[in-house]
Amino acid sequence: MIEGCLSGENSKASSDSTENCCLGGEDGNRVSLKEGKGKRLWKKVKYQLVEYHSLPGYLRDNEFIVGHYRSEWPLKQVFLSIFTIHNETLNVWTHLIGFFIFLALTIYTAMKVPKVVDLHSLQHLPDVLKRADLHKMHSELMTCLPSIPNMADLQRLRDELKTLKTSLPSMDLLPSFSGWHLLELLTNCLPERFSNANHTDVCVLQSVKADVANMIAPLVVRPITRWPFFAFLGGAMFCLLASSTCHLLSCHSERLSYIMLRLDYAGIAALISTSFYPPVYYSFMCNPFFCNLYLGFITLLGIATIIVSLLPVFQNPEYRSMRAGLFFGMGVSGVAPILHKLILFKHQPEAIHTTGYEILMGAFYGLGALVYATRIPERWKPGKFDIAGHSHQLFHVLVVLGAFTHYRAGLVYLKWRDLQGC
Repeated sequence: MIEGCLSGENSKASSDSTENCCLGGEDGNRVSLKEGKGKRLWKKVKYQLVEYHSLPGYLRDNEFIVGHYRSEWPLKQVFLSIFTIHNETLNVWTHLIGFFIFLALTIYTAMKVPKVVDLHSLQHLPDVLKRADLHKMHSELMTCLPSIPNMADLQRLRDELKTLKTSLPSMDLLPSFSGWHLLELLTNCLPERFSNANHTDVCVLQSVKADVANMIAPLVVRPITRWPFFAFLGGAMFCLLASSTCHLLSCHSERLSYIMLRLDYAGIAALISTSFYPPVYYSFMCNPFFCNLYLGFITLLGIATIIVSLLPVFQNPEYRSMRAGLFFGMGVSGVAPILHKLILFKHQPEAIHTTGYEILMGAFYGLGALVYATRIPERWKPGKFDIAGHSHQLFHVLVVLGAFTHYRAGLVYLKWRDLQGC
């Protein structure tokens, strides 16, 4: 540009043109700098947190949270905002951390819980062995075994009884009963082998069988099915992740906000419905009629609630009472199986123990719903709890605590049914 100005034929004109061009160049640079600063300033202003009165209608939910809102940010900025401070930061992280907690609990349960052994029963084994007089049983049984035909299973039984005699009273003996086949032999094999034989020691074997079976039976762990427990864990993880995602992305646009809210409602319905699976299944696993009745009812109610949450036609104001009634009905429907369980197993300590956990879970959920509905504490001091401490954050924490309490109840159910069966 300067060279073009200097290339004129008239020197004066050239000098004037040079001066004008140079001034124009400086002015152009200034304009460019101003435009660059303006764009950067606009970006800063554009992605600034705003106050409640500046929000579009679809983002206005709690007038007691006055400021620190994100409003219609691009997706890139929305995703990056997970690491910045605004009034949704703790809403995102309380349930995101809860999701990872339940993911870890699911992995732990899959790896460890099926191998649970009743250690309390092992602690009482010496007393059981004394009462069983196992040395006497050994001598009586060994007098019978030589007269039995040479069968592989009974030979193995004879060898283990020798080990039993030499190892008592050491607790290290127990792992040598591989698969607890000693109990299986005494329960299934010996009575059949001697039922038609004319041996005088049949009564002795029957007595030995009863004593050894009573000693070992409480220690035999046969894990029951885990799918109801994992269904609850899956429902909890889906609810927590859906809620965290909703709070992170809803500020992007009205369309995405609508989708995320529907997903959040579906997650709540999934958590409530799957929470009933462990108590109902493990309480009534020996009574298929009531088990299928309760599970079928809560499943259908959960599916109906999820459909109502997702379909646009049910989002109109006239269906608001219907939506609230479905969520309320899901929560109240758990009272019937819990009371039924207490009636059937009123003498079982596990029934009381699990009911205590379930009452505590209901207290956490109920308190969370109360705090959420009343918008305490921000309604007392609007603007003071915008970043931390407002009702929705407290609600999230109480939901995680309630779900973890239910997880603890599920462990009690698993141990109870593993050890006792029906």
